[in-house]
Amino acid sequence: MSDTADQHPRAYGQESSGPVPGPDSEPVPGPGPEPEPVSEDERRRRRRERRRRAARGARRVLARSSPQSTIRQRLALLDAAGEVYDLDESVDAYGDGVVAALEAEVARLLGKEAAAFFPTGTMAQQVALRCWAGRTGNPTVALHGKAHPEVHERAAFSQVSGLRPVRLTDEPRQPTAEEVRDCEEPFGALMLELPLRDAGHLLPSWQELTELVEAARERDAVVHFDGARLWESAVHLGRPLDEIAGLADSVYVSFYKSLDGFGGAALAGPGTLVEEARTWRHRYGGLVFQQFPTALAALLGLERELPRLPSYVRHARVVAAALAEGFVAAGLPWSRVHPEVPHTNEFQVWLPYDADVVAEAAIRTAEETGTLLFAHAWDAPVPGLAVTEVDVRAAGLEWSAGDVRTAVADFVARLGREDGAARERADG
Repeated sequence: MSDTADQHPRAYGQESSGPVPGPDSEPVPGPGPEPEPVSEDERRRRRRERRRRAARGARRVLARSSPQSTIRQRLALLDAAGEVYDLDESVDAYGDGVVAALEAEVARLLGKEAAAFFPTGTMAQQVALRCWAGRTGNPTVALHGKAHPEVHERAAFSQVSGLRPVRLTDEPRQPTAEEVRDCEEPFGALMLELPLRDAGHLLPSWQELTELVEAARERDAVVHFDGARLWESAVHLGRPLDEIAGLADSVYVSFYKSLDGFGGAALAGPGTLVEEARTWRHRYGGLVFQQFPTALAALLGLERELPRLPSYVRHARVVAAALAEGFVAAGLPWSRVHPEVPHTNEFQVWLPYDADVVAEAAIRTAEETGTLLFAHAWDAPVPGLAVTEVDVRAAGLEWSAGDVRTAVADFVARLGREDGAARERADG
């Protein structure tokens, strides 16, 4: 979710121990010159920092994510590193040692011959698909218009790797087998993002997924899974990770999005492909001298967070239902939880308000009640509609449905006040 809502041309008032002006507040009359205008970047930075402070100070949150943590808190994660690797071993150098151990564990979990560590998923996927392009003789990659490389990577496929993406659909859903079969252009690889984050963390059903893969095979194309969040997809798909990954020729997974690691990614697939990928990793500048903190954090994530993810997914469904009930009980004119039954532990909430107004209400609620219901930025895909993501993790398991409904009531009360004040200011 972007910080589009944080780009609004009006700045926050200064925080204090009591109520503070909202982002749209008129300046308080008084002596002295008018305050200097604040740039959009500065407004966005202030809002992000205020949201981080609210998250750190909140007694109750649905998820405690790493961007909201301090450096000290993140370093403390490695206190338990001795549980997953012998810390008396030598540090890694260019991919041996603990990095090699991490690669072997990923390959085992995904049922693949081999895996290679990459510093970023952007690099891992470019390398995988350019390797497949060399083998198939076709640099065209069929993908969804909302897939990560199309939306968030500055045209890296075409600008850096010589690949040519072709969109199967731009609709906010997974593509269909018919769209794969009916694609007007030949393509060498089909890339499927599982789940499709920008459409609401959506997954296909297991049958739909197998049909998509079969349709690609009919066209003599290889299949690559963008599995940045594949780890939490097993509940919805109803299959173990190795069976899911087994449908694809190659799979990329992330170590920080779901597993709470420091960063990094892995590409898993046939041994010959992974070996070629290592060569391209070096050429792309991804063969880093030492990665032991990142590798240790990833191993801890596989040990600790991976087994917990199913419980997060199941509880996200409880939270989503309670949110919807709470909005109705609070008398909102309209709201949407999307998807209604979350496919993973993350989903979207849509509200019919200005994104700045909703963002202010969310932060104020945390500051005044100690409960942070919405920890992410609010986006504005169209005027008058605010959208955010909700993430349920270990901290969220402590919330009952009643707790969620109570938090919604507190939030909506402040949302009404913020919206009323904004309308008064707009009317002059």
